[in-house]
Amino acid sequence: MAWSNRFTLNYKRNMQRSSPSAEIEEDTEPVSEDTRPPRYAPLSVTSFVLLLAALMCINALTTDIMLPAFPDMSSGLGNVPVTELQAIIPIYMLGFGISQLFVGFLADRFGRRPVLIVGLVFYSFASIATALSGDLNALLLARFVQGIGSAAPRVISQAAVRDCFEGRAMARIMSLVLTVFLIMPVIAPSVGQVILFTSSWRWVLGSMAIFGLFLLVVSAFFMPETLHPSNRRPIRFSTISYALKSVFGNRQTVGYTVSAGVFFGALFGYVGSSQPILSDVYGVGEWFAIVFAGIALFMSLSSFLNASLVERFGMRLLSHGATVAAIIVSLAMLGADEAGLLTLWVYLPLQGAIMLMVGLTFANFNALAMEPQGHVAGVAASFTGATTVVLGASIGYVIASHYDGTVTPVAFGFAICSIGTLIVLLITERGQLFVPHHAPPRKH
Repeated sequence: MAWSNRFTLNYKRNMQRSSPSAEIEEDTEPVSEDTRPPRYAPLSVTSFVLLLAALMCINALTTDIMLPAFPDMSSGLGNVPVTELQAIIPIYMLGFGISQLFVGFLADRFGRRPVLIVGLVFYSFASIATALSGDLNALLLARFVQGIGSAAPRVISQAAVRDCFEGRAMARIMSLVLTVFLIMPVIAPSVGQVILFTSSWRWVLGSMAIFGLFLLVVSAFFMPETLHPSNRRPIRFSTISYALKSVFGNRQTVGYTVSAGVFFGALFGYVGSSQPILSDVYGVGEWFAIVFAGIALFMSLSSFLNASLVERFGMRLLSHGATVAAIIVSLAMLGADEAGLLTLWVYLPLQGAIMLMVGLTFANFNALAMEPQGHVAGVAASFTGATTVVLGASIGYVIASHYDGTVTPVAFGFAICSIGTLIVLLITERGQLFVPHHAPPRKH
């Protein structure tokens, strides 16, 4: 019985973390802040970061692992033109973006963990359906459902970070999560290429089901519930109205969400056009996966760098500076393209430099959008995620659909999106860029 009592006592201490004055029945003294376990317990910070990063990796895997398989998929589905096949990326993003609007309300009502488990079940079975699809229409339908399922890991990961951290510490943890997450674009195309060497394109799609089932098992056994019971919100009109008013009525949340969507529209356009650009324009052939990985590596490295710098310099200084730098680099790429100087060895460092800027904005834009929304983190994560993805995927689809056998649409897309992002930031911050905002002291 002593063992059972100790377990119950520790559990209650964990659940009462957000109530500093609360007392535990078995204790005669209040639980101090030092003895109260963190909300991500029993996981350590490292384990928590790795698990959330793996959950977020679903989205990068689902978009990038199939890029080397486009030619084989085209012939395997009845010689579907590659330009039509490219729709499998935005249709996935559409399901992924729309469903996030509902996931947040469910996560704030029922908790993070059960919503995550259901989402992984949807994702895994939809992934199986993609591998068994007989035509393009069936594949597109399965991809849409796959996007619906993958929204839960994205929203829950972001909300869980906000549940457990705040301020620059939240940005640091999110950067660490994204550092691991951004390794997936580096290795996913190579994994897809290796599978193609040994099997068919259907196994490339089937590997997503294997990964989804693996995360389902791991989450079922190890994912903690980070939402405190007192923060659960019933799904009522008044509750929904309050949450939406909090999110839409906050200038910082709306501004940085739109900034992220516009900025990442160019990134989605690049991903959708990367295979024909690298393979057809520059003729890298079977080296596509390695070249793509080398470019994506810059994004992962800059996210790691951001985790080291953000607590010292602040989210605004780093993300605003990266946006200005992205404008300069993208205009240089566009100018080199117009002058006929954009050879492979000029294109690669310029594209890599833009990926550096992506890594310095991704975590900071998300953290700045989420910072004022701790009381409705689930809904806020849904809004920011859905808007970023739907807006970014729509812009990206326009860029990719204008592929004309040159790098011009992608270079132009990066330039326009970077400038558009800067304009939104100026509006959001009322013209004061690079200036850190200091929150008032917390009341105890």
